[in-house]
Amino acid sequence: MKKNYPLYETTVFRDFRVMTENVAAKYPDRPAVAFKRDPKDREWVTLTYTDARNDQRDLGTALIDAGVTDARVAIIGGASYEWMIAYYALMSVGAVTVPIDKELPAADMASIIVSADCSFAFVADECLAKMKEGIGDRPIRVFSLTPEKEGEDSFRALVRRGHALYEGGDNRYYDHEIDPDRLATIVFTSGTTGKGKGVMLTTKNICADMTQGMYNFAITPRTMCVLPPHHTFCSTVNFVGHFAQGSQICFSSGLRYLLGELKEVQPTHLILVPLFVETFYKRIWATAEKEGKAGLLRNMMKISRHLPVALRRRLFAKSVLAAFGGKLEMIICGGAALNQDIIDTFDAVGLTVLNGYGITECAPLISCNRNRYQKKGSVGTPIIGEEVRIHEPDENGEGEICVKGPNVMMGYYKNPEATAEVFDEDGWFHTGDYGRLDEEGWIYITGRLKNLIIFSNGKNVYPEEIECEISRVRGVSEVVVYAGQSKSRPEAEVIVAEIFPDMETLEADGITDVQKYFEDEIKKINARTVSYKAVGKVKLRSEEFVKNTSRKIIRFAIDKTID
Repeated sequence: MKKNYPLYETTVFRDFRVMTENVAAKYPDRPAVAFKRDPKDREWVTLTYTDARNDQRDLGTALIDAGVTDARVAIIGGASYEWMIAYYALMSVGAVTVPIDKELPAADMASIIVSADCSFAFVADECLAKMKEGIGDRPIRVFSLTPEKEGEDSFRALVRRGHALYEGGDNRYYDHEIDPDRLATIVFTSGTTGKGKGVMLTTKNICADMTQGMYNFAITPRTMCVLPPHHTFCSTVNFVGHFAQGSQICFSSGLRYLLGELKEVQPTHLILVPLFVETFYKRIWATAEKEGKAGLLRNMMKISRHLPVALRRRLFAKSVLAAFGGKLEMIICGGAALNQDIIDTFDAVGLTVLNGYGITECAPLISCNRNRYQKKGSVGTPIIGEEVRIHEPDENGEGEICVKGPNVMMGYYKNPEATAEVFDEDGWFHTGDYGRLDEEGWIYITGRLKNLIIFSNGKNVYPEEIECEISRVRGVSEVVVYAGQSKSRPEAEVIVAEIFPDMETLEADGITDVQKYFEDEIKKINARTVSYKAVGKVKLRSEEFVKNTSRKIIRFAIDKTID
């Protein structure tokens, strides 16, 4: 622990155009991105920072010529070089981007397009039919994100047209004045506890979040993008923060190809949500047990904790790290709580996991642990320029986390009532998350306000706290804790732990009565907790919980009846 841990060097930029100009000037020939045209091939296409800057400039020039300035533009597709460059270009020419989850049903997709008043859209071919089905006869000009697509409104045709204009003396891209305080993007939240809202962010929100946030990290040379681009954790942290630092972004071809591509690309750090980290963690132990080396691995980890990080990596290079390409040094994790046991396990093998805290309304980064400055159980210290306080703390110092800073949103799109609910009269944004601050300003998350269980006796229970304990039980694949609702006895108050079991592990352990096994394990947890937090019912499910494309469990989709 280093209380005076220094800030890292970073690059400061006020807008997306300056961002790409800066990095292209600093690293003109350095590989900026890598991607596959065909996921079944081993060949990776690599482009430099100069290539990316030129494509952004040329696309931006063509978009100005097409009248996109001041327009609302939907972007629908998976993470790709074309998605990223379209996003950069649109943000540089005064358009308002509306990133949309490509997995949404046609009706929901259309609802966002109509609500946001989109008149243009960048769409991957795989999403085109669904989008058109939803919007019907609504007039909207569609540009294709699919790289192989030809036609005047294809990505490559637009870039070629813009290049010809620029070479002919058209300087409108550079002449366009960017107002950093103007609405730049509307990000519709995924709504795991109800219907999502449109978060209005400015260029300043996003750029300040990264220029002030990146002082906290020592970013490694190469990462792989595996998250959906409509999520700010990807579009801001990966596409802005790490690109601006000169870290190469390699685009995964999809989850089914991920493990193979990790070995091909050999990333040195990853940006992940907890579900990915948990999956990697389980895979490590499943492989060790299958090979009969779990005991040896545990003993090696006990010894390795006392060794320097570089030596740990060498020690576990073949047995663990090879599965991630062999050169992985760091994982930045956010989006939900991550069990400390998992962080400690990765640390033992020389893989640093930096757990952070963010929310779309804050563009999204609020705080994070640092490369060599971390506290167990904490989501780190606030980024530079961020003020954090606890609203109405209880006797334990816990209350709602409130934030002020240049990264905080303008408000919710066409929803002044919801905006008024989250901003108080002093301008503090109320996150809806509960937690506390220690004496040094480190943030500890307790739970989500909307998930809070409030009993008639006045006792409050944070389900995330109990879920964290239950997730440590062997054989738990996923768990959600909630207040059960009895149809026959509505006055009944009972905490339910609904578990999706890891049947492969349980069968390997010879467990036949799964219900009894988990009930016995829950009794052990109940015995070491206060009575009002005790789980009263264990409910098993036969399939995993429904999730959004950010891999978060959709809580409102769970049937909470217990009889």
